[in-house]
Parts: sequence; C-alpha cells; structure tokens
Amino acid sequence: MATFSSVDGVRDKHSEGRYTPAPVTAFGPDFPFAYDDWIKHPAGLGALPAQARGKEVAVIGGGIAGLVAAYELMRLGLRPVVYEAERLGGRLRSERFSLTTEGDAGGATNGYGDVVAELGGMRFPVSSASFYHYLELLSLSTEPFPNPLTEAAGSTVIDLDGETWYAESLADLPALFTEVAAAWDAALQREFNLDGLQNAIRNRDARTLKRLWNTIVAAWDDTSFYEFVSRAEEFAKLSFRHREVFGQVGFGTGGWDSDFANSMLEILRVVITECDSHQELVVGGVEQLPRGLWSRPVNDSSYWPKGTSLASLHASSPGEEYPDSPQADAVPCPSGAPRGAVASLHRLDNGRIAVTEASGKVRSYEAVLATCQSWLLTTEIDCDEALFSQHMWMALDRTRYMQSSKTFVAVDQAFWKKVDPETGRQIMSMTLTDRLTRGTYLFDNGPDQPGVICLTYSWMSDALKMLPYTAAKRADLAIRALEKIYPGLDIREHIIGDPVTVSWESNPYFLGAFKGALPGHYRYNHRMYGHFMQDEMPEAERGIFLAGDSISFTPAWAEGAVQTALNAVWGILTHFGGRTHPENPGPGDFYPELGPVELPA
Repeated sequence: MATFSSVDGVRDKHSEGRYTPAPVTAFGPDFPFAYDDWIKHPAGLGALPAQARGKEVAVIGGGIAGLVAAYELMRLGLRPVVYEAERLGGRLRSERFSLTTEGDAGGATNGYGDVVAELGGMRFPVSSASFYHYLELLSLSTEPFPNPLTEAAGSTVIDLDGETWYAESLADLPALFTEVAAAWDAALQREFNLDGLQNAIRNRDARTLKRLWNTIVAAWDDTSFYEFVSRAEEFAKLSFRHREVFGQVGFGTGGWDSDFANSMLEILRVVITECDSHQELVVGGVEQLPRGLWSRPVNDSSYWPKGTSLASLHASSPGEEYPDSPQADAVPCPSGAPRGAVASLHRLDNGRIAVTEASGKVRSYEAVLATCQSWLLTTEIDCDEALFSQHMWMALDRTRYMQSSKTFVAVDQAFWKKVDPETGRQIMSMTLTDRLTRGTYLFDNGPDQPGVICLTYSWMSDALKMLPYTAAKRADLAIRALEKIYPGLDIREHIIGDPVTVSWESNPYFLGAFKGALPGHYRYNHRMYGHFMQDEMPEAERGIFLAGDSISFTPAWAEGAVQTALNAVWGILTHFGGRTHPENPGPGDFYPELGPVELPA
C-alpha cells in the first residue's frame, strides 16, 4: 500500500520514470489538513509538560476513533482509560462464523481465520490515507473489494423492474446506463468544477481548495441530493427512468436512492475525495485494526517503558507498576480489558469530570473523550447538560442516523465462479437489484476455504423491512429474492453454518449505522467538528472532547473517525499544556486559518 507526501506528483517506478499525478486523498475539503503527514512525521505529534505525564484521560468507546486516540495519547505520555459497552472495534466488527462440515467429529467447529462477515465497515477507499497508515503500522493486508463492475467482482448482474442484465464492465450494459453515468459526470464538472477541486487535493493546495469549496458550501447547504439530480440540466434532458436507474444502482458502490434525502454537500464530499471508488477490504477482517492498536506495544514514548500497550495499561494499577504516576489510586481492569459501559458524565465541584460505569464504579478525570454516537449522550448516558452549550446540544441531538441491515452466510466454496456452458457466464454475480436484497456481494477466500455471501446490504426503509426478523428469516427472505434473479440456482445447498446479521439501529449502544446529514445541517456539523478548539469556551465546557465518524464531515467512512480522533488528540494535548513540535504543527495550529467556513446564523 503506497503512501504519498505533499507533492505535485510522483514517479511511477513501473513506468520508467514517467510522471504520474499525485493521488486524490481525503484532504479536506472542509478542513484541508494533511493528517497523514502529521502522524508520520519523525518529530512526533507533540510534547507534554512533565507534570502532565501519566495523567489519566477517559476515552468512551472502543471503536476506531477511540482506539486511535487512545493509542496516540499513550504515545504522548498520557494514560488512556478506555470504556467500552460491548466489544472493542465498534462498527469495525468482523464476525467469525461457527462452521461445521461433513467429517467434523461431533459437529466440531472449524477454524477458518479469514472467513468473516463484516457487519460494519467493509470497504475502505485507498484515499483514506490516515486510516491506511494504521493498517500499515499493523502490517495488515488488503485486497480490492468486489464492487459492481470491477475486476474484483468478476461479473455483475443488474436486476431492475423485472429485467436482468449481465455485465463485466459498463460497456456491456445498454445505452441507458452509460447515459446516466455520463450525465452524472458532466453535472459534477459543470456545477462544481470537480477536476479543479480534485487537482487542489492532489497538490495539497489548501488555499485553492478552500476558496472553491467555501463557495460551494454557501450555495448548496440547503439542497438535497435528489434536488440536484432532478434539476441538473444533464439529467433534465433524460427521462425519469434514467433518474430511477441512478437511484437504484448508481455507480461505484451501488445505488444512491437511500441518500437522496441527504445534503448534496455530503454526497459531493464523497465524490471529491474518491471515497466511492478504489476500495479495498481487509484480509481476515477489519476488526484486527482496532484490536491491534489495543495490544500493540509502543517503544517511542517519552514516558512509558518500552513494550507498554493499551492492554497492559488496563491490566495494572499505575500505583503498582508506575510509581511516578499521579493516579496511584486507580482501580485496575482485569486481564487487560477495557472498563465497562458508561452510565453518566457529570462535572464535579473541583472541575474534574466524573465518569460512572453501569456497574456503579466512579472515576474522575481532567479530560474525557466521547467517541460514541452523539445520541447516546441523551439516551444511554446521563450527561450533565452543562458540559455542552445549548448551541452544541442542538447539533448533537439534531444529528440524523441512517439505518443499515446486512445478512451473511458462509458457503462451502466460491461456487458462483462456475461458468454455465450454455451462456458462458458465471452462474451467479455481484448483484444490484430493486428487490429486497438491494446489494449482494460475493467473497472468495481462496482455495480450500469457504466463501462468504453478503446476501443483502440495504439502508433506510429497505433495512427496516428486515428489522423484526431473525437471522434465519432474513436469510430466507434474501434467498427467495435471489432465486427470482437466478432461477434454477440452489444457493441453499452450499450454505454451511448459521447466517450472521446486523441492524445497527436496534442496538442501544449505536441507534443507527452512520450519520446522514440533511440539507441545512452544515452548521450543526461545523459545531461538532470544531469542538476540539476550546480556548474560547467557558471553563465549564472545557475538558470534554468529541470524536468519531458522526463528528466528521464524512460520516460512514473510517477515515472521518480517524481524523476527528486526531483532532481530539491535539485538543487534549493542548488542554494539558502540551504543544506540537515547530516542525510538525497539528490540526489545531492550522484551524484558525484553514477551518470550515462559517455560515451566517
């Protein structure tokens, strides 16, 4: 996995010195700061004053945002105390199948290491430069994700309105589909100068990018995605059928209609930063990343002994192992486990923030980082209202979460690769449809390994159709829909083990899969995103920080969670009197100049 610095271009080692453009990365557009450069700089992220080293910081949530922040805070010399209600990983959740096959004595479970169902994030755009930094840090490998009409998918079947098409590339589809693709591309170029925006990103030209993007924000904040598609002159020339096809199957990762109500700004961010293309999966499951950060020892901390990890910090009392720690009365967590679910957050008379677990245990901290979904601060967690301004509470509570449902089965082999001798086509393909399943993805884990089928991946109202049902019922409904697309194909005969499913909206610790900003929500997002800048806040509101993809301008992408975690690291470093290195200024150092545009109240 290649990484790139802030240059105008790179020399392609496979092209005999020919010049190739620098890649598009998630550099902005709202805040164009090079997070990937910051975290890789040899000077490090900053330094704490001696009296702050070893101090505890509560981190609520053991997902990717919480563990990136905890890992970097530990490297700086602080002592993160992670609270997790369920299990490490958050929505990077790789569920392993319990598989039995013929010949297993007594129905024993086989250990297939790479056979997982990715219940949360499963496809990661290579433009996510900061996220990939941590993958590289842990030596995790990736492969192209089998998105529709990609080489990794092999073949794609589109089934709409009772009509089915088989394709290995866009060129194999009728003109209707190429007309939709051309209209979308042309509308983006004409209305938003997509090439200009992406060139500024490639060149890490923050000022040009801000100039272009700030104008777009002011003009488009109140417009929905559907309004744009329905009114763009390129689509106006086409039929309703074209717009319907765009909504049902779209391009890149699949259909767009579940996003039609969202702000056009949110969709545009995805397109500009190429989050909707060039995506990879993590071999063996992406949950290895947060769990790897939990157990990875650090050898470059100025305070902690070599070999210290988050797990080891949670397995020992600082008073026993690190006598210089100012928190000698800390209660150890058994076996290196995080602490439990948080029940309440309250400010004490001495200014510290008390964190009470569901078990009743209470500890207080000078700084707390909340990486949970923002709705939890008014549902699962009894949060002292004075910790945030009413202006901020409006933003936290108005955040809108989208529903999502997935159902997976493991199968005995990648049987879909078999070719029908009569048609010359694969007997089953990556499938996009207007039926109940919406998206069906096929994962080949290699020779002698079971395959995995994501029978259905759906959002919003399509996801709610599955909500009342068991995993077995969901799998049955999905297979019945697929049997209409592939008559004569017996999918059931290949299934081994029980199906695995998820509906994030039914989980009290999530309440939804990811944020989906509505038109007019830019101001709310701006408040949440910039909350790590606390110098001008009242004293009563300082010391509690926010991170996670719902705080980001790019929800649903792990990169947004990582970037907001790094914002919080800078904020906490500053809160304890620390500073970044002069040769490696951090996000807060650039925020006054390059931060998001302020829209009028």
